[in-house]
Amino acid sequence: MKTSSKQPAEGGGEFYEKHKKVYPREVHGLFATLRVTGVLTLLGLYYLLPWLSWEGHQAVLFDLPARKFYIFTLTFWPQDFIYLAALLIISALALFFFTTLAGRLWCGYACPQTVWTEVFLWMERWFEGDRNKQIKLDNAPMAGGKFLRKSAKHTVWLLFSLWTGFTFVGYFTPITELGQAVLQFNTGPWETFWILFYGFATYGNAGWMREQVCIYMCPYARFQSAMFDKDTLLISYDEQRGEPRGSRKRSADPKNLGLGDCVDCTLCVQVCPTGIDIRDGLQYQCIGCAACVDVCNDVMGKMKYAPGLIRYTTENAMQGVPTRILRPRVTIYITLLCAITAALIYSMLIRLPLGLDVIRDRNALYRETNEGLIENIYILKIINMDKQAHEYHLTVSGLEGATLLLEKTDLLIDAGKVVTVPARIRIDPVHLKKIGYDVYFTLTAKDNSALHVRQKGRFIGPLNR
Repeated sequence: MKTSSKQPAEGGGEFYEKHKKVYPREVHGLFATLRVTGVLTLLGLYYLLPWLSWEGHQAVLFDLPARKFYIFTLTFWPQDFIYLAALLIISALALFFFTTLAGRLWCGYACPQTVWTEVFLWMERWFEGDRNKQIKLDNAPMAGGKFLRKSAKHTVWLLFSLWTGFTFVGYFTPITELGQAVLQFNTGPWETFWILFYGFATYGNAGWMREQVCIYMCPYARFQSAMFDKDTLLISYDEQRGEPRGSRKRSADPKNLGLGDCVDCTLCVQVCPTGIDIRDGLQYQCIGCAACVDVCNDVMGKMKYAPGLIRYTTENAMQGVPTRILRPRVTIYITLLCAITAALIYSMLIRLPLGLDVIRDRNALYRETNEGLIENIYILKIINMDKQAHEYHLTVSGLEGATLLLEKTDLLIDAGKVVTVPARIRIDPVHLKKIGYDVYFTLTAKDNSALHVRQKGRFIGPLNR
């Protein structure tokens, strides 16, 4: 993407440097293989999961209208929001832990921006060739061949982006129904909006903006250094070994020439997706993809030098100080991760598939019947989160002499249903010694006594008691 950000200044100068498109060279090696494996795995999960069925429903579906969230055998409801909060906390701690331990692993191998940009780069190479051919093509005048290549590339980019947006919406609308609606041009306004919006975001971020998202838009690049220490694994250039750099013949002895191991081939710059020179030291633009490690090791092999001129290492190791893996911050992150993960798993294992909400009628503190009895009105919302129907029995306790009035005290509720039940608690005022009492509604499944829930409500009586 070529955008002009220059502004004229006094004397004919310019304030900002014009953005130059980065043409990453294709690289092969251990870390490139790991990165490709990560891309294929993550995108495979993203595009295939919505098409999997599980026990009669989509394996992963966030059904917002029904307020149900399916994740394989688990069904979550809005009342289970605490699990989402715990999952977000675990994700944040995991990010901090891996960043402290090994730098920007997330950015280099798993970030959506990195993953989709990598795919868009593959497509670009299919249509426009390698780095040198792309530069030559962009510098050439617009002609028939160039127009066809560019048009084909952008067509495939757009189709892939729309498929990405379609898949995204497929996590919220059953994807088979969504597919039929798309084929019939009968999608709803929100579905249409999100398919186009997510597709446009993918096309713009991965196709055009690329490294600019990482450099200028991503907040993680700005505060990552706060999690680094001298024992964090980072991609580093061994300056003592590599300098002074300079070209030489393969058969030449660098010591006789007064040179270090760096042959100044600039391949480490050419493969960098953000266009930086790792030899200038640690920079916030580095996403830790290790492409420079792979290409440098390849060059070192051809020169018959030892590998590792650019490598994963720590600041302490570069200075000859032993690296400590277990250190206070790492220990704290591990402890918190284990504790919260264990608590989440335990909570989900003992999770009760039954919910009861008690909502007291606030239009009146109480009402007095023709018989002189005091009555409070409630709305009970009962959620059967189990996979089978149950008949439930409802009782009230906590207030001596109170009577629970329902149309039916035994309630048959289908699996995955929410039922609203009006209820009244009535009592003779002689039993009331104060203004307010805590009352407890207990809902028990008749076929499984272990399936029960107890919820507190409030009973209000006359003020002159």
